[in-house]
Amino acid sequence: MKKELALELNRYLANIGVSYVKLHNLHWNIVGKDFKAVHEYLETLYDGFAGVLDSVAELLKMSDCTPAASMKEYLELASIQELASKKIKTTEALAIVLSDIEILKSQAENIRKAAALDDEYAIVSAMEDDLKEYSKTIWFLNAMSK
Repeated sequence: MKKELALELNRYLANIGVSYVKLHNLHWNIVGKDFKAVHEYLETLYDGFAGVLDSVAELLKMSDCTPAASMKEYLELASIQELASKKIKTTEALAIVLSDIEILKSQAENIRKAAALDDEYAIVSAMEDDLKEYSKTIWFLNAMSK
């Protein structure tokens, strides 16, 4: 795997890691009339992110690259920002998650394109799986926000 692609995968891994923690924060701290539904939905999202985190790290390991594996590294590499612990309305939480998922989708699209050029088919396949999930999540979030 080329160094540039490994770096992009680590940036993606970092964004997944930050998002995983951020989703927990939102899950624990949301308030509002849709609390139960949003609380439960956020849990399904962070449960799914645990698998993505492991999958991306394994892609790096299979290519003899070292995955970022600490919050310090994640925060240095990530473009998704962490969130302070505070009460947050369900509508605002959904908007934050939508914005972050759109960032991840764009990042996965770029990684998929770069991996295809380098004949990195395992990475292409993984990103296509992630893109399918991001598209579905964006649809759900948009529908929940109406």
